[in-house]
Amino acid sequence: MRIGELARGAGVSVRSLRYYEEQGLLTAERSASGQRHYPDGAVDRVRLVQQLYQAGLSSRTIAELMPCVDAHESTPESRARLAAERDRIDAQIRELTETRDRLDAVIRAATDPAHHCIIRS
Repeated sequence: MRIGELARGAGVSVRSLRYYEEQGLLTAERSASGQRHYPDGAVDRVRLVQQLYQAGLSSRTIAELMPCVDAHESTPESRARLAAERDRIDAQIRELTETRDRLDAVIRAATDPAHHCIIRS
């Protein structure tokens, strides 16, 4: 499939696909005229890359993990790396939960008639 088809199928921009290729996250064959042609599983791969980005992993981390994904094997190093990323995400969730709770307290205080809070934009 060509780059435009992959972009539409995966719901990403052509620019993103070129970036993934630069980072070694995605590979394409080149035609005689230089056009990129991606394998059938490219949509799934791009969606996986997107999920890993959304989870907060860097392109470098994703690139380090992809050989294990491609080989369908798990190494102690890859498991440790994924566990560390999960721990980092858990810490972010805790921090966001605390921030939300503080914001809820401010909202409650702002709606309390005993408090007069003016928020300026």
